[in-house]
Amino acid sequence: MNYVESLKESMYIPSEELVDDMKEIDGDIMILGVSGKMGLNLAKLVKRASNKSESMKKIYGVARFSESDGIREELESEGIETIKCDFMSENQLEGLPKVKNVIYMVGYKFGTVGNEDYAWAINSYLPGRIASKYKDSNIVAFSTGCVYPLVKMSEGAPSEEFPPEAVGEYAQSCLGRERIFQYFSKQNKTPTTIFRLNYAIDLRYGIVSEIAQSVLNEWPIDLTMGHANVIWQKDACEMAIRSLRVASTPANIINVTGPETVSIRWMAERFAEKFNKTPKFIGSESDIALLSNASKAHAIFGYPKTTIREMIDITSEWLLNGGDTIDKPTHFQERQGKY
Repeated sequence: MNYVESLKESMYIPSEELVDDMKEIDGDIMILGVSGKMGLNLAKLVKRASNKSESMKKIYGVARFSESDGIREELESEGIETIKCDFMSENQLEGLPKVKNVIYMVGYKFGTVGNEDYAWAINSYLPGRIASKYKDSNIVAFSTGCVYPLVKMSEGAPSEEFPPEAVGEYAQSCLGRERIFQYFSKQNKTPTTIFRLNYAIDLRYGIVSEIAQSVLNEWPIDLTMGHANVIWQKDACEMAIRSLRVASTPANIINVTGPETVSIRWMAERFAEKFNKTPKFIGSESDIALLSNASKAHAIFGYPKTTIREMIDITSEWLLNGGDTIDKPTHFQERQGKY
């Protein structure tokens, strides 16, 4: 195994805390929307934690699956049972097996502008179908910190006590997703966790990778959205899985991100040191940003294991050793909620 492969493999090694929690989670686990950016990472962690805990759970991965991306084959090689499903098909949705635990990762973000009706159907209508079908399950429903408004840096990031104020149709439809899961959690007594995530960082994708690539390639970096919260994707995936244990009715809402408010300028300067480059900046930092206070998640699960400086180190090594990237910008700079 070369260095790049070893970095990638590290994303799939479950922590002892996850293994211990897996022993306490009763029943099989189904991941809906497993072919998304985080799905493969999460699914492998679930399966390996299950194996290591000797709990012998059956793990399902459900998605539409492209014939060319190879994700389905990789999941099956791990021992995960895959099911191809168009979630908007009545017959296919009804054909899914019942399980005790559901991790719901289905969502639609990029391309919302001009396709708003589809975004609402996926983000707000479909959750009601899922919540009805799996009313006797424990559900972790992925959401986003985008349901919060931009806030003044001087006022600090919003915690779960802060009322949502979704800007733009993507964020509004995601708040719709939350409200639907909350409604059915109350109606059917379905234990549910609303998992408000921003922003998960992968070796190949995310804010940290974007800033690193910009510095390395001497591309200009817009500083208007001058601060952000980030969390290593493996840490976020582990918290999502472990959230099955804290699902409740009414639904338990948890902000999930790292503990720091990270300066984009500072991050770029650290990468500049790694790459022996001079970062190019345009604009200046606004006094408002999209931020989340994840102190509740840290109280439940502990602080994320991967620090921001470690993310910078790992991402630098990944790029310098020829690691690939996913050409899908995060658009974290967006201030009007248009994706």
